[in-house]
Amino acid sequence: MPPKPSAQAILIVGTDTGVGKTSLTAALAAYWCQYYNEASLGIYKPIQSGVGDREFYHATFPFLATNTITPLWFSAPLAPAIAAAKEGKTIDLAIAWQGFQNLVSQKKLVLVETLGGLGSPITFEYLVADLARDWQLETILVVPVRLGSIGQAVANVALARQSKVKLKGIVLNCLTPDAEAEISDLIDPIWLEQLVGVPVLGVLPYNEPLQKGIGERSSLASAAANLDLEYLGLRPQI
Repeated sequence: MPPKPSAQAILIVGTDTGVGKTSLTAALAAYWCQYYNEASLGIYKPIQSGVGDREFYHATFPFLATNTITPLWFSAPLAPAIAAAKEGKTIDLAIAWQGFQNLVSQKKLVLVETLGGLGSPITFEYLVADLARDWQLETILVVPVRLGSIGQAVANVALARQSKVKLKGIVLNCLTPDAEAEISDLIDPIWLEQLVGVPVLGVLPYNEPLQKGIGERSSLASAAANLDLEYLGLRPQI
């Protein structure tokens, strides 16, 4: 078993790619920086293929260095195992684990964003769910407000239970301006909680700058304030 980290570490996963993992991670990070010393925050994306999240995080939170955000990077925007094979490389999970250990030994909060959902492959034999279990990470599942998301949420929760992942809760994310008004029709939070037995921690509103790859920290922090941060242990005692 890995040693218990000195920092609080939270894994952010989604039901799929492009559903709002980065939105939630950035919102929680911005909220933390609003109330705590930003040097106490770490954001970690163990593996990235192509240009995207680590560059966004560095631009939004310049005190975070890209090499500490992501230790394993491959140029092709493909599944990591395929991207690595195209470069004649292998994915060394020991490097990812060591980078994570370095962060949790230095920070008070480490937000870990992975690729895709719990069923997404990291290598040809190892899933995101396996990493969540082996690293003993409390996990938040991001579910987009759109038709079909209920089934994806049910499948991810089932995999979490099968893989013994510590699923802390679900956050609904509005990908379009109209999504918030359609929640009750598309993915009612009360019904979803009853269906999967996992608490819904709130809704992230639509954030137009974020959809364009621009992280405005004040609006991100405001979005995070809509969530049950006390349950997550992130709300400051003021």
